[in-house]
Amino acid sequence: MGKRILIVDDAAFMRMMIKDILTKNNFEVVGEAADGAQAVEKYMELKPDLVTMDITMPEMDGIAALKSIKEKDPAAKIIMCSAMGQQAMVIDAIQAGAKDFIVKPFQADRVIEAIEKALG
Repeated sequence: MGKRILIVDDAAFMRMMIKDILTKNNFEVVGEAADGAQAVEKYMELKPDLVTMDITMPEMDGIAALKSIKEKDPAAKIIMCSAMGQQAMVIDAIQAGAKDFIVKPFQADRVIEAIEKALG
């Protein structure tokens, strides 16, 4: 089985889209979370190889979750997902330790490229 990935997005259909792209490319989706707080919890429980993290979510946003995970596991590999026009947030995320970011709507080849590069 391929690398183990945790998908974090508050929109179920977005999680489904990413999951579909990943499973078709031999990655194993080990879990899903709908907000940052769940993401941190699931990360600690599942220890995935990589996380795809939405930026804008209720409860705890993706950047706060990213920082929390990186505090607990500095080696964590996290790719941020954002809609167009969130450049400032993307810069914050990269400075906080994100490996890369992918823009919604997702393009399958870009998602795989970012993940393979981050896992590299």
